[in-house]
Amino acid sequence: MNLADYDVLSFDCYGTLIDWETGIAAVLAPWAREVGLELSDEELLVAYADNEARVAREMPTALYSVVLAEAFRRTGETLGRPVSEQWARRLGESVPEWPAFPDSAEALALLARDYRLVIVSNVHREGFAGSNKRLGVEFDRIITAEDVGAYKPAPNHFEALDSALREMGVPRERLVHVAQSLFHDHVPAKRHGLRSVWINRRHDRPGWGATPEPAAEYSYNLEFPDLISFARAARQAKG
Repeated sequence: MNLADYDVLSFDCYGTLIDWETGIAAVLAPWAREVGLELSDEELLVAYADNEARVAREMPTALYSVVLAEAFRRTGETLGRPVSEQWARRLGESVPEWPAFPDSAEALALLARDYRLVIVSNVHREGFAGSNKRLGVEFDRIITAEDVGAYKPAPNHFEALDSALREMGVPRERLVHVAQSLFHDHVPAKRHGLRSVWINRRHDRPGWGATPEPAAEYSYNLEFPDLISFARAARQAKG
């Protein structure tokens, strides 16, 4: 796969550009201490992961802030502890506070020299607007769960991406999807016939963290441990 052959990069945001695990754990950890749970951040994220995926599947048109709050309540049920409305709301409203990965802004600025950039994200518009301030680039298109009425791995984002490419006048074969989550992104990207790059942010840690283990077939064409490694390889390919 030659990265010089592509003109558009579509990105997952949370887990790829924004460190959602740190953001979620920043709320789950103090709640756990308050209710008397002695669990690590990783254990809390694992307990949370399937609950968010289930809520997103059951409530496809809900804003992500609502999905987060309900997933937190269900995580409390899973762990046998109550989650107050204050705590649920705190997680739901926390998206704009989640940090970007340290390399995201630099890598995106480098990639923007040679590619058009598109966001394909499980988020609501208001939440992404806060995150976008941390990323430092202007995206050609922003496709959110609020826009398409569903959450990945449902196909809606990728169908909307096809429409965006037509509007941009770019052939589908000139696009690469870039993402961390095998479950949310690489499974549906494969089904949709897209080439993809895995940004393996958890390469130095075992397990799946806040992302469910993929239960369907997936593939990717290239793998990098972080975004800046990918950006430098892409820049070199473009010459």
